[in-house]
Amino acid sequence: MPIHRRFFLTFCLTLSLSGAFAADTPAAVPGQRIFYTGHSFHMFVPAMIEEMVKSTDIQGHKLAGRQGIGGSRVIQHWQLADEKNLAKKALTAGEVDVFTMAPHVLVPDEGITNFVNLGLEHNPKMRFLVQASWYPFDVPAPAPGQPDLRIKDNARRDEAMIADLQAAVDGWRKQLEAQVSELNQKHGRKCVFIIPVGDAVVKLRAMVVAGEFPGITKQSALFRDPIGHGQGHVMALAAYCNFAAIYRISPVGHTAPERSISAEQHAILQKIAWDTVSNYAPAGVK
Repeated sequence: MPIHRRFFLTFCLTLSLSGAFAADTPAAVPGQRIFYTGHSFHMFVPAMIEEMVKSTDIQGHKLAGRQGIGGSRVIQHWQLADEKNLAKKALTAGEVDVFTMAPHVLVPDEGITNFVNLGLEHNPKMRFLVQASWYPFDVPAPAPGQPDLRIKDNARRDEAMIADLQAAVDGWRKQLEAQVSELNQKHGRKCVFIIPVGDAVVKLRAMVVAGEFPGITKQSALFRDPIGHGQGHVMALAAYCNFAAIYRISPVGHTAPERSISAEQHAILQKIAWDTVSNYAPAGVK
């Protein structure tokens, strides 16, 4: 039996056996007022989360707002003119429980610090989620004298080494961890968390390389361009990771509205997301 088929059957058996115990879990989870900020690796998430929540018994969920800027660092959202800055307005009004941010390569990002300070001033109990994305163009720009391994053509992703992809994600995430740790120490509690989406995407690509993800045989099939904008599988995976971090429950059984993905693929993506987020301490999911 193919590996991915065994994976899917085992997953379904586990889900059916645990269903009776998990049925009451969503009802005990309080709804959150969520405001999203970010770039194109993140701003498809809000619409997917809205649809996923409809499949739960969560009460009180609210989309508090969203603010997207293409290719942005968090500081660009902070510096947006006051009359256009929906994020600042929502935080100042104390209308947010969970606030998401998506840095873009350069970390530390002063915008993260500024939004955390402002948000806690008006709602001391709120949480901040920072998405550690997959690396644009797959890997960082080279040091002087080193070969440039960044993707110039999406097809080159089929030659990418998983170890190189993970190293790029690790380097970026560790810088985020340092800034987040400093902020949490400053405020005396864990209020800022990291969503390890980049790690989940590398796991998906590793499964494709190993022939363990049904229906996808090339890494390049997961992306739309050299930058790394994701096709439906990557988008759904990111949404599942965000859902797990926001509500601290498994996304299993709460399917993102992406019709290009089969039920078998959704199940695998949900498991990758939950395993990645729930086993990463800075995500704050036990």
